[in-house]
Amino acid sequence: MSDQVSSRATGRGFGRVLVFVYGILAFAASGRATFELTTKFTDAPFPYSLSILAAVIYVVATWAIATSRRTIAVAAVGFELTGVLAVGLSSLVWTSKFPQASVWSDFGSGYGWVPLVLPVVGLWWLLRGSEARTGG
Repeated sequence: MSDQVSSRATGRGFGRVLVFVYGILAFAASGRATFELTTKFTDAPFPYSLSILAAVIYVVATWAIATSRRTIAVAAVGFELTGVLAVGLSSLVWTSKFPQASVWSDFGSGYGWVPLVLPVVGLWWLLRGSEARTGG
């Protein structure tokens, strides 16, 4: 099995829950980013650009997990975790760069810290599955 896991991986159990939660976050972040881009982008271009990036990452992660493309999923979820940590810290340290919040500002506090917790859980689930298949 190269990049793909069995269809059961996301078709049942926790995989299905993970796809559902990522789908909700992709929808929410896409809606927020679209609104910000079309109505007030010039007010805070840096954080609003980060919201657009977050939305794209959530869409890619949802698709990759739902279609069992593990390599792409791990890359997207890993990028998401890095982004949440970097933007979360930056938004606390360089408040002048963040006159408005992005999805990942303050470690995703505007979304109930789901953006911080979800990639940790997602990576655990994606990598745990590969260890079980390889016997490691």
